[in-house]
Amino acid sequence: MDSTMEGLLETYLFETNSLLDGLDELLINAEKVEDFSEDDVNEIFRSMHTIKGSSAMLEFNSLMEIAHHIEDLFFYIRENGIDSLDQEHKSELFNLMFKSTDKLREEVQKVENDEPLETNIDSFVSEINNLLNKVSKNSSGADEGGSAPEQAAPAAEASSVSMPESDDPYFLHVYFDEGCGMENLRAFMLVNSLQEQGMSFHYYPDDVSTNPDTAEKIIDEGFYLGFNTDADLEQASKIMDSAQNIQTYEILENPALINDAPAAAAPPVKEEKKEKAAEPKAAKPQGATPKANAPAQAKKPAAHGAVKQDLISVNLAKLDALVNIVGEIVITEAMVTSSPDLQGLKLDNFMKSARQLRKLTDDLQGIAMSLRMVSVSGVFQKMNRIVRDMKQTLNKDARLTIIGENTEVDKTIVDSISDPIMHIVRNAMDHGIEVDVQDRIKAGKNPQAEIILSATHTGSEVIISISDDGQGMDTAAILAKAERNGILTKPAEEYTKKEILALLMMPGFSTNTEVTEYSGRGVGLDVVKKNVEAVGGTVTIESELGQGSTTTLKIPLTLAITDGMEIAVGGSLFTIPIANIRSSFKATAQDIILDPSGHEMVRRMDEFYPVVRAYELYNIPNARTEIEDGILMWVEANDKAYCLFVDRLIGEHQVVVKTLPTYLQQFHIKDSGISGCTILGDGNISIILDVANIYAAAQGIF
Repeated sequence: MDSTMEGLLETYLFETNSLLDGLDELLINAEKVEDFSEDDVNEIFRSMHTIKGSSAMLEFNSLMEIAHHIEDLFFYIRENGIDSLDQEHKSELFNLMFKSTDKLREEVQKVENDEPLETNIDSFVSEINNLLNKVSKNSSGADEGGSAPEQAAPAAEASSVSMPESDDPYFLHVYFDEGCGMENLRAFMLVNSLQEQGMSFHYYPDDVSTNPDTAEKIIDEGFYLGFNTDADLEQASKIMDSAQNIQTYEILENPALINDAPAAAAPPVKEEKKEKAAEPKAAKPQGATPKANAPAQAKKPAAHGAVKQDLISVNLAKLDALVNIVGEIVITEAMVTSSPDLQGLKLDNFMKSARQLRKLTDDLQGIAMSLRMVSVSGVFQKMNRIVRDMKQTLNKDARLTIIGENTEVDKTIVDSISDPIMHIVRNAMDHGIEVDVQDRIKAGKNPQAEIILSATHTGSEVIISISDDGQGMDTAAILAKAERNGILTKPAEEYTKKEILALLMMPGFSTNTEVTEYSGRGVGLDVVKKNVEAVGGTVTIESELGQGSTTTLKIPLTLAITDGMEIAVGGSLFTIPIANIRSSFKATAQDIILDPSGHEMVRRMDEFYPVVRAYELYNIPNARTEIEDGILMWVEANDKAYCLFVDRLIGEHQVVVKTLPTYLQQFHIKDSGISGCTILGDGNISIILDVANIYAAAQGIF
């Protein structure tokens, strides 16, 4: 694929996915009020028109066909008003639209994965057309009952003859797009459009709204509109220019009246056709007298000023490259200003320039990082659809409340947390919310359950919580199941409530007695935990039996550049993320006590915390071994807090995170508490520590 085509495909995918996401949000909001607004109908029509056109251009036929028929459906609704649908049809329309967006998204994913698109979508298209048939028959009956006599009845029958026998002096002879389908309904929609303009005319065949067989007649012979006045004819001709699915139209004179009509009564002789790529039908009715050719009147575009485009889409790979370059600039700037050659020299001008360079570097770094920041609204809004579908499947009345959807996180992190959030929301709906609404009423709860999805900033991380007001979790049942499975590491009575709930995230753990379509609470939470921790985040669960549950994700804002504390152990340098550090302090040998297993503990704020000696963990020679000679770093991660014994603190600074080479993964180096590395200003390499895995490695837990 050449670069031009590749760029076109990327634009298509971005635009189509954005439109489908917007449609999902629109449909969710419309279904809440059980109705479409006029703006909703227009927005859906425009979106489908765009998807149809762009898909046709790239020859994605299945996408084009689906969008084309939905566009037809909403064209009819737009022309006749949403009030033309009864509540039953509106309910069918909502279900059909959700199903249609799913089908479109499924086909788009095939395009993204370079898979062949579905070739047979007849059954799906028929479903759309069936609803259009129902809607049109329902509204056509009402229209026929209230139409004016001169509009409801044509002047003559349009039996089987090619040219209508009529007293109308002028005709518009219309052919619809080849293969567009349901030509009789399209003709009826065209009639409604003209009637809304107050025009007086007849149409042939006159039973297009009630007789599906007229579709074949219109395909073969075209659709006729008869006019008595030149003014109505001219007005109708203008409407044809903007009407949908019209391949060509032609102005004709009635041959039965042409010899009797006074010359002065005839309007200017001309022929008008829509400017379309398709060729007009060759067959024309015998006896018709076409008017002399004249160029079609082009519509003048509305005058407007230049449109300013404030947003552009950028390939994520280019942003990654930009962030990498900025990271290298940060490292190079630190190397220049920290060069050993400058030590002891008085260079006032140099230091002034260095400070200015540091300021500009920080600004550049901030801008580069902000380009990768996207709001979590896209992920959050998808949860609306999950809740909506599960409400219908499980017959549970629940609503989703979203808070802080504009909170921004790094793009790669947003992509990584989408599945974990979806899994937790599904668990909340499937097993968190009570099955019987009477149980909620008896407990004094609102009959309608609520799931709250919120996001908030806290300095260097984002906290995402998923709460429900359901039945909560039975810690006794969780502990009993864990004991039966043999996964307890200490006596059951020693487990705190927090530790019991953490057992839910052990691999394969579940309290469910039966498997459901959406999995149960606990099933797959180990995968959720793994995915969140892969981006440097943590997962915690809180629950009160009978009151509900809350799952909290703590996610770093970005993975590329972070604030760290540089420490030294022997001749080795390490970096600890500032977000994991609670404090650092000096201790004496008297402050250290031993637990029953012989492990060192130290007391801080009336709590005892284990001591992990870094030099023992990594077998570092020439390190300080006496507690008084070193420093204890009080750190915390994944609800685990401990004190890390190191030689000394070097200082706090921003570090550019470099991932470890792939071949090191075979040594399970991350399980030893090493998450990456960074290059310091003096050129040395510093190992970035993973506080959570250090504790696990020290305890022998892998």
